[in-house]
Amino acid sequence: MSRPKRTIAKVAVPVVAAVTVGAVAYAGNMASTPSMHDSTSSASAADSAHASKAEVSDPGNPATWRLPIEAYLPAKADTRFITATRDSLIDECMKAAGYDQWTPAPDLPEIGGKTLTDWRYGIHDAGLAAKRGYHPDAAEQRAYDEAQEAGAVDESGTDDTALKECVTQTDGKAPSAQPDALAQQISNDSYLESMNAPSVIEAFAKWSSCMKAQGYSYAKPMDANDDSRFSDPYNVTDEEIATAKADVSCRSKYSVEKVWFDAEAALQQTAIAKNQAELDEAKKTIKSAVTKAKSINAIR
Repeated sequence: MSRPKRTIAKVAVPVVAAVTVGAVAYAGNMASTPSMHDSTSSASAADSAHASKAEVSDPGNPATWRLPIEAYLPAKADTRFITATRDSLIDECMKAAGYDQWTPAPDLPEIGGKTLTDWRYGIHDAGLAAKRGYHPDAAEQRAYDEAQEAGAVDESGTDDTALKECVTQTDGKAPSAQPDALAQQISNDSYLESMNAPSVIEAFAKWSSCMKAQGYSYAKPMDANDDSRFSDPYNVTDEEIATAKADVSCRSKYSVEKVWFDAEAALQQTAIAKNQAELDEAKKTIKSAVTKAKSINAIR
């Protein structure tokens, strides 16, 4: 998950691929969604098994893990490429309409979790927690704020109608960078449902007891992450740092992130198998969108 980002930083819950998590990069809250859909699978058993495989590169670093549903979500590089293509077309249209000073808003730099699973289950870097508690790296926060401020105000005098017309024109030429709705929903649903898995409930209970032994009363790991006392994006207190250090230590002691990841991956594999045909189409759509964006750039 990473989870979805709010604008100012503090890590929150998932939404997808893009979804960074957490408390500090303030992503947004994730709304509960309907239960996962069903469709008839047309993929071969071998292809389905391969497509829905969870991957763990470095067992000690959740940022390197990959959930099964990611096979059906656009990669970060693909999303950026498609978005840049669309921005270029809108920019050309705006200049043709007489708005030479208009430029697309700059891409915001990464902050907090860097992959879908980095910070999806909470913080895990002991070194960063000892410096920043539940907040992202200070340099990342500054860069994010500066970029956001730079793109917040359009001083080109652009007419909104002209911009809307250019966006509509671009929609007719360039593909969308939006993830497939079903894949996104499976990602969101599995995150919420995984917290009810017996193995996760047990891991949470052990984590809670570990925290209580150090003077902290939280039922679940994300309760500490989302503690309102640590919500100021520009103020990291000693209390927050002490809490975060204990949190990471207790998570590590009981492998909370790995237990949670495994439970969620299993739920996703089940959902993917039930919706294989539709998800295979989503995968083809992503590939087609990238190909189309490349062709647009090739003739410009």
